[in-house]
Amino acid sequence: MSTLLRQDPPALKSVCPDAATPVWGLTLTEIHDRYWASRGFQIVRPKGPRPDPNGPELYILLDEDKLVGFGVRRLLRIMSWMHPRAIRVRLVETESTPYRESVRDDEDGRFLKFVRSYNARQIHSAQLWITPSIDFANAWNQSLSGKQASRMLSREIPTEQRVALRVPGRIFKTDAEGSDDFRRWILRSWASPSGVIQGVYQPSPGVWIHETCTIDPNARIIGPVWLGAGHDLKSGETVVGPAIIPDSPTAKAQPSEIDWYAVTHSAWRLIPTLRKRPLRAVSKRAFDIVVALTAILVTLPIYPIIMAAIYLDDGRPFFFKHYRQQFGGRSFPCLKFRSMRRDAEEIKKQLQAQNKSDGPQFHMDNDPRLLRIGKFIRKYKIDELPQFFNVLVGHMSIVGPRPSPDNENQYCPAWREARLSVRPGITGLWQVKSQRMPMTDFQEWIRFDLEYVQNNSWRLDIWIMVETVKKIVFRS
Repeated sequence: MSTLLRQDPPALKSVCPDAATPVWGLTLTEIHDRYWASRGFQIVRPKGPRPDPNGPELYILLDEDKLVGFGVRRLLRIMSWMHPRAIRVRLVETESTPYRESVRDDEDGRFLKFVRSYNARQIHSAQLWITPSIDFANAWNQSLSGKQASRMLSREIPTEQRVALRVPGRIFKTDAEGSDDFRRWILRSWASPSGVIQGVYQPSPGVWIHETCTIDPNARIIGPVWLGAGHDLKSGETVVGPAIIPDSPTAKAQPSEIDWYAVTHSAWRLIPTLRKRPLRAVSKRAFDIVVALTAILVTLPIYPIIMAAIYLDDGRPFFFKHYRQQFGGRSFPCLKFRSMRRDAEEIKKQLQAQNKSDGPQFHMDNDPRLLRIGKFIRKYKIDELPQFFNVLVGHMSIVGPRPSPDNENQYCPAWREARLSVRPGITGLWQVKSQRMPMTDFQEWIRFDLEYVQNNSWRLDIWIMVETVKKIVFRS
C-alpha cells in the first residue's frame, strides 16, 4: 500500500503543507476564486488579477489574505429587486455547533451538572463588497489595501445607492491553520469543480481526479478526495478521504483561463433541471425518440439526392458503418453517409505525418480522401443524418459525448469509464465548443465530454442543441 497516497482524515496538513502547493495546477487561493467563478462571481483583490469586463455577473471585492464562503440567495434577491450599486457585507462567523457545554461544580470542586447554552458565540467577522460595477472593481483592484478601498467606496457611493447586510458565513486565512479549514470546507461545499477547472472528472461520488492520473482498476479511492495531477495508483493502493492531494512534483497541469461565457451560458435558465436521475433517463429517452422520428421524416426526402451524388462520384456503398462504443462499452454500428473514398483507410497511412490531432484521432485540413460532395455534407453535418436511426434503436442519444471506437477509448481507462456511463450523442459540448487547434483536439474532446458527463441536465442539453443549430446555420 502506498504510504504517500494513503490519507486518513487528520492527515490533511501533511498532504498540503501550505496554500501555495498546487492542486490541478492551482494554488489554494486560485481554487477559492474558481469556486466563486463557478457561481458567476469574480473575486477581486487589491493588486490581484484584473477584473474581467466580459463575463462575471457580479464582483466580490475582498481583502488580500481572505478566503470566504457564504450563501448568496438573499444577496442576489436584493441585487435583483433593489438594483443597488453595491452591497456592503459584514460576514460573521459563529461557532459551528449550535450550543456550548460547560461543567458546574460546588465550592469544593465536586461535580454538580452539565450546562448547555444555545447562544452561539461570534468568532470573528470580515467585510467585503459585492457590486456589478466594473469601475468599482477596478478601483478596488488598484488600491493598496482592502481597508483603503472600502473607505473609498463608502465615500463614492451615496447611502441610498448601497445596501448594508450582516451575513453568516465562513472566513479563512491563508496561513497553515486557515488553509486546512478551507480544504475541509471546500471538499464539502463544492459539488462539481469541472465547470471551471479543465481536465478533472468524477469517477465516483465525491472523488475528483485529474485526467493525467493513471488509476489501476484494483486501486481504491474513498471520498471525499481531490487527487492532483500526475499520480499513478497501482493495484492495491488506497486513498482515503477527506483529503486534497497536491499535484505530483513531476506533473505539469496547465489550467486555462476561466471561460466566463461558458459559466454564465452553459445552462438554459428557463428550463428546470430534473433532479431525479430515473426521471431524467426516462424523459431523455422519450425526447430522443420523438426528435429522431421527426428528423427522419423531415430529412428522408433528401436521402436519394445524397445517395445519387455519392454513387456518381465513387459508386457504392452509400453509407459508412463504423463500430463505436456506447453506454457500458457495448459496440454498435454508427451510421453516416459516406463522405470519403472507399480506399480512405489505405490512403490514411500515407497521410499520417500530416495529422493535426494530438491523440488517436486523425484530422487534417483539405483532406484529399474526401469525395466531391464529402466536404459539403460534412460542413453542414448532413453526413450524420443516418445517426437518427441509431438514436431510434437506442444506440445513441441526441446529445451526449462523441461516440468513439474501442481503440480510442483504450488510451486512458480513467476517463473511459466516465464517458461510457451515458449514451453517446449526435451532438455535444465538444461539437459546439471545440476550437480544433493543432495538437489540442484530443485534449478538448476528452475535457468537454467529461464536462458533459458531470453536468448533464435538460438545461445543458437544450443549450447544446441551440448552439449546434447556430453553428451549422451561421458558419462560414
